[in-house]
Amino acid sequence: MSYDFLEHIADVKFRAKGLTVEEMFCFAAEALNETIRGDIKILEQRAVNFEIEGKDLENLLYNFLEEFLFLLDSEGFLAARIESLEIDDLRLKCVVMGDDADNYKFTNDVKAVTYNDMFVREKNEEFECQVVLDV
Repeated sequence: MSYDFLEHIADVKFRAKGLTVEEMFCFAAEALNETIRGDIKILEQRAVNFEIEGKDLENLLYNFLEEFLFLLDSEGFLAARIESLEIDDLRLKCVVMGDDADNYKFTNDVKAVTYNDMFVREKNEEFECQVVLDV
């Protein structure tokens, strides 16, 4: 499916849709990564694996997106694409391809993912989420 950026006064807001929860999560990650790097192409030089859990789908999505910010801030890892993503009973396993952030110049600093206006829902046989990023 896809993602779209929506109007917001001070931050970045987007909606992502997918035929499955996993597809929706992947598009949400793409929207976050586009916000971080703009149109810069990131090379796929290494893989990073991570596993997270959530109390519900909104919390799982929040934790998932925050993991990308954590990887950028703590390990200097900039994501290019998701290699694989599995969600089972509010547990998520992910493999992300990307490169060292030091190899790129990007300007948009995403401070955090927020719960403001966040939702995850199933609608018309597809999944949809909305996220606001603090920039």
